[in-house]
Amino acid sequence: MGTLNPEEWTRQALQECADAIWSCDTLEKAASFVRARRTPICLPNYVAGELKLPSSTSTAFIDSHEPKTGALLYRVPCAQPEDIDEAIRHAKLAFQTWSKTSRAERSRHLRRVSELLQEHRELFAVWESIDQGKTLERARIEVDRAISNFSYFSTYILHEQTAARVVDGVALTYEHRSPAGVFALISPWNMPLYLLTWKIAPCMAFGCTAVAKPSEITSMTAYLLGVLFQKAGIPAGVVNIVLGDGQTTGAALVASPSIDGVSFTGGTQTGIAIRRSTAHQIRKHLSLELGGKNPTMVFADSMGPVTRDRTIRIAGSAAFENQGEICLCGSRIYVERSIYSDFVRQFTEYVREKYVLGKTVGAVASWQHYNKIRGYLQLAAEENATFNLGSVPAPLDKDDNRGYWIAPVVLTDVAPSSRLQRDEIFGPVVTISPFDTEEEAVRLANDSEYGLAAVLLTTDGARMRRVGEQVEAGLVWVNCWLVRELGTPFGGMKNSGTGREGGEYSRDVFTVVRTLHLPAS
Repeated sequence: MGTLNPEEWTRQALQECADAIWSCDTLEKAASFVRARRTPICLPNYVAGELKLPSSTSTAFIDSHEPKTGALLYRVPCAQPEDIDEAIRHAKLAFQTWSKTSRAERSRHLRRVSELLQEHRELFAVWESIDQGKTLERARIEVDRAISNFSYFSTYILHEQTAARVVDGVALTYEHRSPAGVFALISPWNMPLYLLTWKIAPCMAFGCTAVAKPSEITSMTAYLLGVLFQKAGIPAGVVNIVLGDGQTTGAALVASPSIDGVSFTGGTQTGIAIRRSTAHQIRKHLSLELGGKNPTMVFADSMGPVTRDRTIRIAGSAAFENQGEICLCGSRIYVERSIYSDFVRQFTEYVREKYVLGKTVGAVASWQHYNKIRGYLQLAAEENATFNLGSVPAPLDKDDNRGYWIAPVVLTDVAPSSRLQRDEIFGPVVTISPFDTEEEAVRLANDSEYGLAAVLLTTDGARMRRVGEQVEAGLVWVNCWLVRELGTPFGGMKNSGTGREGGEYSRDVFTVVRTLHLPAS
């Protein structure tokens, strides 16, 4: 961290920088802009409809580096408790009006955001790719999903249903929902724009206001989203975006007694800390989408001549899309023993051809994460696991300008008790292990503290239901992966979180329900 004199960044200077960044809608333009600057980009908060830096001259600034080069990309202020209080104050003020707007008006605002995101799709994809390390193609997919988030909830709220019941001759009862209040929305670094909008869109749609905090290492598209909200005419204070780390900024935001709910996506240990810090605040709505160590189960029938290519493709994408930096990735592959050797060979060949570093595989998000993944691969070497593909990457100094590149790794001969099988590595690393029976496959799949997602690859229709209904996971994909209808419940079992979001499940998060009883006479 370092310090920066906020007086050097006037409102005009912040706006000029925003305009310049907004014009960089190709990788070449963005790279040229970054290289041409004499001082690092400084990203401001977005509070009450304005881009602004904290007023304190003692505010620490956090350096964020470009994963593909290791070069300093920008700095963000580490928002302090007083900055959080200001943002919450504006959100509470905006709630008084926003919570009373009609569904049609809220829908119009969400549609406008969706349309502007569509119009500037490439701009957001370019900066998401630069900021997070993912490929531009992958970034485009995630921007499209962010567009869908706003589009979906803009129409969902126009067709809400409620329940009414009659106590014969006595009373009519019906359920009435109202916005729950001001929410803390905290999103992770792996899919920054997509997961942030997955929270902001329903929060706005159901009449709540927000103080959002993106990850300090991938704040660029959150900042651009604030600029877009300005252009969309979103009323001041409805959405506020504060930048900073988890220990200072996130902790102050979550613990504030003025926050009515928390929607968090990130690591399980942080989720536990949030539960602890809010335990005395019973009224707070909590939705925690946490870690995963997800199994992919490959049965022999899925490797027949007709379905073999599909099976390999799904297992590969579930393991290595976005460098394995997706909480839903299938990083533990279990294969029926009769096809185990063939699967390992064909899978390894497919990954070698399809997932190429620098082309279809990006850099991992940060130097710290590079070292975490490297530590697990050193452990694999120490435990004599077989590297069918990949190796232990070279050590990397923090100031190294080579970027944070780790080629895909396919491991076999890994003990079930190994940390490689149990910890969420969250990188381009997959283990493959054999099983003999369906019962053993289920037992191995469920042998984890996590229960977020699972992939089942089989052509047996009865097995699809039989195994799918036994797997301890909130989301189970059969012969596909990462397919989502936005009304379905998203969330996990066990230590993968609590609560669900999506469609009516998001409504449960962002609203409170009361039952009215009207007498018959």
